[in-house]
Amino acid sequence: MKIEQIYTGCLSQGAYYIESDNEAVIIDPLREVNPYIQKAKRRNAKIKYVLETHFHADFVSGHKDLAAKTGATIVFGPTNVHLGFDAVIAKDGQEFKVGGATIKVIHTPGHTMESTCYLLIDEEGKEKALFTGDTLFIGDVGRPDLAQKVDESLTQEKLAGHLYDSLRNKIMPLSDDLVVYPAHGAGSACGKNMSKETSDTLGNQKKTNYALQEMDKSTFIKKVTEGLTPPPSYFPQNVKLNIQGYESIDEVLHRGEHPLKPEEFEALANQTGAVLLDTRAPQEFAKGFIPNSINIGIDGNFAVWVGTLIPDVNKEILVIAEEGREEEVITRLARVGYDHALGYLEGGFETWKKTGKEIDSITSISVDELANRKESDPDIQVLDVRKGSEYDSEHVVGAINSPLDYINEHMDNIEKDKTYYVHCASGYRSMIFSSIMKARGYDRIIDIDGGFKGIKSSGKFELTDYTCPSSQL
Repeated sequence: MKIEQIYTGCLSQGAYYIESDNEAVIIDPLREVNPYIQKAKRRNAKIKYVLETHFHADFVSGHKDLAAKTGATIVFGPTNVHLGFDAVIAKDGQEFKVGGATIKVIHTPGHTMESTCYLLIDEEGKEKALFTGDTLFIGDVGRPDLAQKVDESLTQEKLAGHLYDSLRNKIMPLSDDLVVYPAHGAGSACGKNMSKETSDTLGNQKKTNYALQEMDKSTFIKKVTEGLTPPPSYFPQNVKLNIQGYESIDEVLHRGEHPLKPEEFEALANQTGAVLLDTRAPQEFAKGFIPNSINIGIDGNFAVWVGTLIPDVNKEILVIAEEGREEEVITRLARVGYDHALGYLEGGFETWKKTGKEIDSITSISVDELANRKESDPDIQVLDVRKGSEYDSEHVVGAINSPLDYINEHMDNIEKDKTYYVHCASGYRSMIFSSIMKARGYDRIIDIDGGFKGIKSSGKFELTDYTCPSSQL
């Protein structure tokens, strides 16, 4: 028997390949399914089942395409939701044979009502692994507030209560030597305290995971619901795509991988009102970009920030990418349901620049230059766009916290005729913030290259060393 975790760092997501006697199962596949198909082909195995732990909110699963291309059967746990494609709705305790191995369905409502774990039993009948989806993470459990975005009758307290029962009645009685394989690790918005580790024994989780310690239900509900921040706006839209179905990724890629000459790109931008998405590195973007484009660098938490800042997955997008990375951008957009890329600028920004067309730029200064300016003018306004928790932990004295996540709520309070010095942790988020503000007519935004890490290491700024409430614009 073979078990392989296929982890995608930019989404903090784990899919799984399980094989026994030339039959395979894929659990929680990503949107692009060819890697799974090729893996099975190389091993002379047939993909028999596609198992889904729940209706994912943070990415569009590849279940529909994978079933269509391989003939595999899609399996979900118990649910009354009507699906837009053929699938088996399994019963709690139902078993599926994969070669000589067995996979047992364990219905664990809480993160969502259909949430299901899959218990893997090897060819000798020994329970080996538990694929927990978003029910149980390493160091955490799934947040219980996402399903209410789809069904308002499901409060986070009701869901947390279900999760308490599922963990104690279904998961904790299982053997300590089971290996726990969750759907996510640190960095995912589906939990709040996940470990960087992507697997562990159930026994160790019983000892170390706060949610598995002895407590009554009311205490558990309080612990798992406190400190939850609003999820990205694209989450409910991804859930619907995973339930109703979606366009084949082959068609999405064919449409998006359409090279556009500068004149075509400009005309299409004017005709459609599409988002101009520049995915180059932040400092490259700052030096020069197409007016009104926004920067979300591909080498960062790209999908999460696209989903947070472009609230409608149906919005048309025109891509400006580093040459040779266009397919990667289109694919990563599709992973989170942004299927309407109209094409990309052929040759990238340099081609646009060579035509003599209008370009814009953002001033970005070093931490040393910021220190010099603050010494001559102590009242300069520093804008910290990190999360509130990061700001509360430590920040530049006098800095205002305006988290990138809530840029639309804070924008009206930023004065167009005032200069702001903007930083995040290292420079990725601050350039996103600066580009959005620039596109909306704010011309006095100055980016701090190196972010708070550079500010702190310089030793040139007075910092708080205690927790205090975030200032609000």
